[in-house]
Amino acid sequence: MSFLSALKQIFVSKKSPPRRINLDQVQEILGYRFHDLSLLTLALTHRSYAGSVTNSDDSNERLEFLGDSVLGLIIAHQLFRDHPDWREGELTKVKALLVNETTLSEIGKEIGLNHHIFLSADENKSGGSERASIVSDAVESLIAAIYMDGGLDEAKKFVLEQIYSRKADVRADSSQRNYKGELLELVQGRGENMPRYDVVSQTGPDHERTFNVVVSISGRALGSGIGSSKKEAEQKAAAEALERLFEENSRS
Repeated sequence: MSFLSALKQIFVSKKSPPRRINLDQVQEILGYRFHDLSLLTLALTHRSYAGSVTNSDDSNERLEFLGDSVLGLIIAHQLFRDHPDWREGELTKVKALLVNETTLSEIGKEIGLNHHIFLSADENKSGGSERASIVSDAVESLIAAIYMDGGLDEAKKFVLEQIYSRKADVRADSSQRNYKGELLELVQGRGENMPRYDVVSQTGPDHERTFNVVVSISGRALGSGIGSSKKEAEQKAAAEALERLFEENSRS
């Protein structure tokens, strides 16, 4: 059994949502033709649809987990090659801008992927196809699906064309401030342990979930944040931690 075949058995179950969509149109958007269309369908399946329509756990959450790592690897490798003069802090900052929720969701909406996500009726009515966390997770899931179906080269082709190519625009966008990246850069410069983000509570139904996250450094809680996704809550917690550290530095 090949490595990719083994991965497929780990991450993909045999069930798949029965609903049909225009998979040809989705593949045109992606610029990639799938050998295994069930991977594409699974990557587009939000947990609200899996739970309420197919009554299963076959959502894109596991693929999103894998896609996050594949995306990070491709972006980090390309930045490393293209910018030999950049120090670690700048590489980390730009990578974080390219892989964060805001960037991925905007790309997903711009190319129209958000209109092809399987959502429950309630999630769809509440604007799920426009929710940043749902769209960005779908983009990461699709990256994983392409990787598993066609290998790293095909995944890299998609990432470079659709995400990395926007590097200049993303860096120039002042609204794309990445508090997690700034906090990481700060603590690395001070020789401290990496920030740790812990979800202390989750409330609300699946289609309207709220996360409360606390960020700690060397066991010391420095900030907390609440958001409709873990990524949003983490960004808010990091912003609060930065503000607190800057205040402490000013007093000292």
